Amino acid sequence: MPLGRKSICLTLPDASASSIRDTDLFALCEYIKSVKIRPLHPHAALLLEEDDDRKYVAVSDLHIGLEAELLEKGVTMPSLASGMVSELLELVEREHVNGVVLLGDIKHTVGSISKQEWDEIPAFLKRLAAKADVYLVPGNHDSNIRHLVPTSVNVVSAKGMTLGGDTLLVHGHSMPSDIRSNVGRIVMGHVHPVFVKKGSVINGQRVWIYIQGRKEALFPSQEGTIEVVVVPSFNPHLYATEERWYHKPISPIITRVVEAGVEKCIVATLDGSVVGDVDVLPHIL
Repeated sequence: MPLGRKSICLTLPDASASSIRDTDLFALCEYIKSVKIRPLHPHAALLLEEDDDRKYVAVSDLHIGLEAELLEKGVTMPSLASGMVSELLELVEREHVNGVVLLGDIKHTVGSISKQEWDEIPAFLKRLAAKADVYLVPGNHDSNIRHLVPTSVNVVSAKGMTLGGDTLLVHGHSMPSDIRSNVGRIVMGHVHPVFVKKGSVINGQRVWIYIQGRKEALFPSQEGTIEVVVVPSFNPHLYATEERWYHKPISPIITRVVEAGVEKCIVATLDGSVVGDVDVLPHIL
């Protein structure tokens, strides 16, 4: 029996549970995957472990260079690049990982390269690559990032990379290729999931999203269930700066899965507290 297709009912954190801190990320009653995943609370980072014990940390949406755009709008903010790479290196050391997967939108500007990006992105990637293998999956902001990437970094196709044969890692701004239709899980970023509801104590907080939906919504020739895990933006300031400048990115992956009907959904904050299910998605997507 191929990996990712062994049917078994796992022990689940109920949707009303207060925390997913000590469980594999949103492990639902579904097929065993050959890649185990776990959010590294309270960081916006996902740990992935293959059957051969190779481990990876995946993060998304660093948007290095955001500060230069904010400065043009009258908002002064120190660069976050140094702090983000230090946080990542801490996770690499603590979790003894073999590789780091950057799920796109490493840079912030689209169609050009700012001075801040020239200054900070190569140094950021070199520091990271000195401690672990680095895999960069380009996002919609990264069309010309090849000019900034040192040779020590592995740039993969924008269509993403697979681990264990059943877990596809993509940015999330475009549909996955049909040649990936054998996967049972998609890990993505792009949508910068943030809970937005005025008056709520978690208004403006980054959240994790787990969705279980119909596989044919993404791969028409396939049937069954697919899991979609949305990783929060690693850059903490994409929303928190100013609500009037915040625009929710749209993903065709999420749109199609939600429109086809969500079977299960869990939304959790960075500290692992479960805050809702499919009913709260309108406050996030």
